[in-house]
Amino acid sequence: MAEQIPTDSVGLITPQTLHFDQPLELECGVVLPTYDLVYESYGKLNREADNAILICHALSGNHHAAGYHSMEDRKPGWWDVAIGPGKPIDTNRFFVVCLNNLGGCDGSTGPTSPNPENGKPYGPDFPFVTVSDWVNSQARLADRLMIHQWAAVVGASLGGMQTLQWSISFPDRIRHAIVIAAASKLTAQNIAFNEVARQAIRTDPDFHQGRYLEHHVLPERGLRLARMLGHITYLSDESMGAKFGRELREGEIHYDYGVEFQVESYLRYQADAFVGKFDANTYLLMTKALDYFDPAAAHDNDLTAALQQVTAQFCVLSFTSDWRFSPKRSKELVRGLLNNNIRVSYAEIEAHQGHDAFLMKIPHYLNIFSGYMGRIQTSGENR
Repeated sequence: MAEQIPTDSVGLITPQTLHFDQPLELECGVVLPTYDLVYESYGKLNREADNAILICHALSGNHHAAGYHSMEDRKPGWWDVAIGPGKPIDTNRFFVVCLNNLGGCDGSTGPTSPNPENGKPYGPDFPFVTVSDWVNSQARLADRLMIHQWAAVVGASLGGMQTLQWSISFPDRIRHAIVIAAASKLTAQNIAFNEVARQAIRTDPDFHQGRYLEHHVLPERGLRLARMLGHITYLSDESMGAKFGRELREGEIHYDYGVEFQVESYLRYQADAFVGKFDANTYLLMTKALDYFDPAAAHDNDLTAALQQVTAQFCVLSFTSDWRFSPKRSKELVRGLLNNNIRVSYAEIEAHQGHDAFLMKIPHYLNIFSGYMGRIQTSGENR
């Protein structure tokens, strides 16, 4: 593996865990007495601590955004195309931090963690968390890392919502906000997709009202269906057609309910890979956080008013084939920012890959991304 690590990779990475004893009051009214946050970092923090970048992950993401965890690890972090030496988020220039959000299932405190009240997994007793809650916990992480202000907060999809919330909640702690394939709130159609996914999980016979771990089972059927549904919405019709068309798996029709088309095989493979890797209660929490996000709601649904305190410069990117978070939604955000005289760079990128385009090595997209990141100024002195 050592010989195969690309020169533009951050290399071998070891996750870190920070424990917080300071209680965190959540928007739902529950107080989390203690919690852990797992994070990874790449690059070096400079002497002035003004070159730090925060990466916010999307629904099924985690702290492992770049590099490899072991010599045997064949799969890099989920955003390895964008993070590393010479890449848009250049680790020769920036100190990059990515964490697993509260409620996650990859080490940060969440539904699979022991509840201090009874020692059993929290399960459905883990409180609802919102995008604002995540941003508040991320600010505490920044405090522990001695980072007063992020050079930039960067995120796509649900990560882009966190980036936007950072600019609202802590305007003095963020200089640049990069929002990719995101929106200031979900459409009714998006909320509907999330509800179908949640119902698939919650009606699984093995769900047990969210206490499946206590029964030593997993709601595999429901989680598989939720993942299949979600995956369809992340792709475009064009990309699915180009990749699979109506190609038969074995070249002929069998007139049964087995896997006949290649696209069916692909969806089942994605679902199987997801089960066992991602927690069902976490999936429920993450989709609810998506649904709840709407900063304009507290301002009579006026997004311009919600953005009045924002001072960060923005880069907003969208993809033409993304029907889940369409360019129209990005333009709404751009308009709200411009109404407040915020400096905004916007690009609508021609791409056929759908919502998942932000994860892919699309040269035009990465060139635009790199161009903006290159404008972010830091002192350049490493500690």
